Amino acid sequence: MGLLSRKVTCNSHGQDSSYFLGWQEYEKNPYDEVKNPKGIIQMGLAENQLCFDLLESWLAKNPDAVSFKREEQSIFKELALFQDYHGLPAFKKALVDFMAEIRGNKVSFDTDHLVLTAGATSANETLMFCLAEKGDAILLPTPYYPGFDRDLKWRTGVEIVPIQCSSSNGFQITESALEAAYQEAQRKNLRVKGVLVTNPSNPLGTTMSRNELDLLVNFVTDKEIHLISDEIYSGTVFSSPAFVSIIEVLKDRKLENTQVWERVHVVYSLSKDLGLPGFRVGAIYSNDPIVVAAATKMSSFGLVSSQTQYLLSAMLSDKKFTKEYISKNHKRLQKRQNKLVSGLEKAGISCLESNAGLFCWVDMRHLLSSNTFEAEMELWKRIVYDVKLNISPGSSCHCTEPGWFRVCFANMSEDTLKLAMQRLKSFVSSIIIDNQTHQDLKNMRKKNRTKWVFRLSFQSFHDREQGER
Repeated sequence: MGLLSRKVTCNSHGQDSSYFLGWQEYEKNPYDEVKNPKGIIQMGLAENQLCFDLLESWLAKNPDAVSFKREEQSIFKELALFQDYHGLPAFKKALVDFMAEIRGNKVSFDTDHLVLTAGATSANETLMFCLAEKGDAILLPTPYYPGFDRDLKWRTGVEIVPIQCSSSNGFQITESALEAAYQEAQRKNLRVKGVLVTNPSNPLGTTMSRNELDLLVNFVTDKEIHLISDEIYSGTVFSSPAFVSIIEVLKDRKLENTQVWERVHVVYSLSKDLGLPGFRVGAIYSNDPIVVAAATKMSSFGLVSSQTQYLLSAMLSDKKFTKEYISKNHKRLQKRQNKLVSGLEKAGISCLESNAGLFCWVDMRHLLSSNTFEAEMELWKRIVYDVKLNISPGSSCHCTEPGWFRVCFANMSEDTLKLAMQRLKSFVSSIIIDNQTHQDLKNMRKKNRTKWVFRLSFQSFHDREQGER
């Protein structure tokens, strides 16, 4: 082991989190409608599989893009040869236009401020390398995506300090929570370099309010730190309130020529909105030319292939397609989310009201044997091993309240979701019966104990009466 680096031998990757352990159990026994109908159903993977028919239909109608042709002439050699890390201009233009379209064209994006990365994971880590030193701190509101413990910390050495949010106000960010996190970092002698938020939120499935966004801008302005807005779920907003990008807030407040303008950075990806996580397409958008230049150089370690860029530039440049896709994606997400919420309600389970994302933040506090994270893990293990559903416990998302779970709904068929809800309903019913039986036994014991105490008291009184006589 002495021949290996500390990075290799340390345990800071986060792979031992219950978030990843649930995946491992699923992979050992994956559900299949035909081959393994009693297997574990994967509800811990935030993947959008609801619109592949639209994507495949476009591919069938555009064979030149698929076969790497331009005007019926092969450009395979052109794409296969070396490309620099700035990316194909046609793809970058198509991507920023798609980002603007998702945001209702309320804001526009400049390709000169865009850096392509191999997914949002690479984008977030690259920003950490650009903005912070080892031992510096980034503030994150809880609950947050478990992968951030890997993406932001593992290789960079940056520390995460949680902004503690609670269910009392729907886990919204407050000024006092921001200040408390900042003071906690200072107490630990950590230099705070910025705040990172996901909007829409993963795992809450909610969009941030304008008040929260204004609060964040005011906070980072006052503290003279950075703000990273991870907006990879911006195209999944299926109901009101509408999504508001942090760039829109800055422009509405006319902050373009201020220092905070260059300290706000956006992360984007096609993994969620377009359902293409395997294509590894991410991006950093920054108004700081130094950050853009440095991130572009760093992107050499995680480039997007020229073939992928060419295919997607053709797809995203087709405005008729993107308009239809965005509309149908929203409708299908809303319909599927409604089915999950309805199924949960039938099982006696509620969830945080949501309007975005590929998951719901589900409240199972009433199913805990006690209000502890140990009880949460006990419940989670029963759901994974007995019910055979892989869901993500709130503790893996650093939630401060035990009993919350993230449950995904867009990575399976409607029939599979229906089966998952049937399994969960049966499980909850069995818990209620067990609890009622347990309560009946407690009441019976209490009743018998009362009778036993009464008999002893009566016998003692009777014996005393006899003795006095």
